[in-house]
Amino acid sequence: MHTSGKPRTQRLSGTMSWVELVSNHGFLNRNGSNITIPAVLGAIAEAFNFQPINILRQVSKMVLLSNDDPDFVALEEIALHGVLEHDVSLSRQDIALGNNIVFDSSIFETLKNSNPGVDYYNITSAAKVMDQRLIEATAVNPNLTNTQKEFIIRSNESGFYIGLIGNITTGVAPKQYVQILFEEERLPIAEGWRPSSVPITDQNFPALVNAIAAATTWAPSGPIVCPWTRLQPEGPISYVPFVSGADVPL
Repeated sequence: MHTSGKPRTQRLSGTMSWVELVSNHGFLNRNGSNITIPAVLGAIAEAFNFQPINILRQVSKMVLLSNDDPDFVALEEIALHGVLEHDVSLSRQDIALGNNIVFDSSIFETLKNSNPGVDYYNITSAAKVMDQRLIEATAVNPNLTNTQKEFIIRSNESGFYIGLIGNITTGVAPKQYVQILFEEERLPIAEGWRPSSVPITDQNFPALVNAIAAATTWAPSGPIVCPWTRLQPEGPISYVPFVSGADVPL
């Protein structure tokens, strides 16, 4: 296993913090530059035994919208709001309220303190955290974006910390491992974590994500109703319909 290197000074949020994570461990360029889609897919497969399934291919292609280069992207560019970066993060502020890149321990408290009385997180607790974070975020940012696109991304992110850090089959993840992942931006290798012994595929990962999504009480809200995505990094935001092959019940 790769040991963790020095974390980058500017940490990313949400889905693409996982790309930064594998970069910190040397599965990608540690300087975070000149990253290609095949390199991202290969690094995630090596780090987590996570095969290049449909959702990963879609996400990886979307990151290229964060700059004007047809082939390469840098980690800092991936943090562009409106591509994959989104409101209602598990560990970052909404962009309208401040820094959407820096880890915010007060926001992470919702996940950290969930599922009290046991030493693990599971499908039920992950769904409750998604619901609670939306309530909290809406209270301070009533104009946040909460469409089907954001729900799909958030559901998959919850699947990441449950299935990649925990057990993809049982949907249970040790709290210690998950907290190290978020708070220290490293894999808990020293504490005993190892990649899934079962390959994570188009069968078991969507099943986990679907279970989390189905256990929420999510409904769209805010001024933007239709799913959308950003087309370019500069100038005004262009809103276009977002179509995902992710198997999430909506």
